[in-house]
Amino acid sequence: MSNRSVSKHVTINNPADITFYEVGGYGGSYDWGLAMVIVQRCLAARSLTHVKAGCILCGNLKLLPMFLMVFPGMISRVLYPEEVGCVEPSICKEVCGTAVGCSNIAYPKLVVSVMPTGLRGLMLAVMLAALMSSLASIFNSSSTLFTMDIWTRIRPQARDKELMIVGRVWILCIIAISICWIPVVQAAQSGQLFDYIQSVTSYLAPPIAAVFFLAIFVKRVNESGAFWGLMGGLVMGLCRMVPEFAYGSGSCLFPSECPTLICGVHYLYFAVLLFFCTAILVLFISNNTPPIEDKHLHHLVFTLRHSKEERVDLDWEEEERGRKARREAEEKKKVVSEEDQIERGDRSITMKIIGWFCGINDTQAPEPTEEEVNEASKQLPDISEDPLWKYLVNANALIMMSVAVYFWGYYA
Repeated sequence: MSNRSVSKHVTINNPADITFYEVGGYGGSYDWGLAMVIVQRCLAARSLTHVKAGCILCGNLKLLPMFLMVFPGMISRVLYPEEVGCVEPSICKEVCGTAVGCSNIAYPKLVVSVMPTGLRGLMLAVMLAALMSSLASIFNSSSTLFTMDIWTRIRPQARDKELMIVGRVWILCIIAISICWIPVVQAAQSGQLFDYIQSVTSYLAPPIAAVFFLAIFVKRVNESGAFWGLMGGLVMGLCRMVPEFAYGSGSCLFPSECPTLICGVHYLYFAVLLFFCTAILVLFISNNTPPIEDKHLHHLVFTLRHSKEERVDLDWEEEERGRKARREAEEKKKVVSEEDQIERGDRSITMKIIGWFCGINDTQAPEPTEEEVNEASKQLPDISEDPLWKYLVNANALIMMSVAVYFWGYYA
């Protein structure tokens, strides 16, 4: 599953790399099963059957990169051997700014040189639209996770307006961090973008995939095991990622000076080891700490997915404290002196302009009462499926996975 050398100094991406990661690897489990970008779309479905059908459709589409990414790259290298398939480091440096190779420009070179003028603009528009859509989803998911999982714990009394402001400020911080990370991307994996994406995924995704897999299928996994499993997996991944980025991945002519003990294992094999090491750590800590009672696991684990009993949230006390703090803050805001109202009236125009620019509405939705919260918690989602559509989508899932395994085995 590593890169194969097609000549003494020229390498291309093995199709097995894309098949493994884009269809069935740990990166695929993380990107398409656990990432908030995909989860928020699945939660918007009408029923469980619609969720399955949407995921199967995306799974079938993910078989196409074999023909839309790998084959065009090979065609581009054949058509432009002196540019895309350059061998001499000095020539590659002159063509694309990277001494290792110019595989990064294979697709753009093919589009610009082969496609007619009209289709070039259409392809550019499609690529920019896909980029903007992906970035918008990533930023929205990151903002949601930060505001709802971190900021609400720091300030339980925060209302919608504050959460919206914090979320947008967090997006600006993420953008700044992304811009500052560009030099790292250029330096890592000798500037080979595809290898960089796969290597970073191999160092960060396996712990998350292991924790979610065990949490769904093993009732004995608890919060302590999941937390320390993620922390341990993150440390193990960083222990491999940091030295590799510091020393560089090297090339045939200039091997990396990274110690063999750390960088000697290919990152795809390292992902497998990291997955199992994280799983062992999670199970070890979970079995040596108190388990979670079944009343907190109804509808959350595989064996209790069809349970009719009501689930008691583990963090209901913390949520109740947050609602109480918000109600108290709302009551305090209602007690406003006349002087404050006059002062607020003087600056209302400026605040309205700022609020209009940021898309913030001054009106706050009323805090739900305890009765409304209890009533909403009792309305359990119905995950029952129509037998015909259930077997149909399950059969399509088996066909898709069979085709994916065949491609992986054939091209590997």
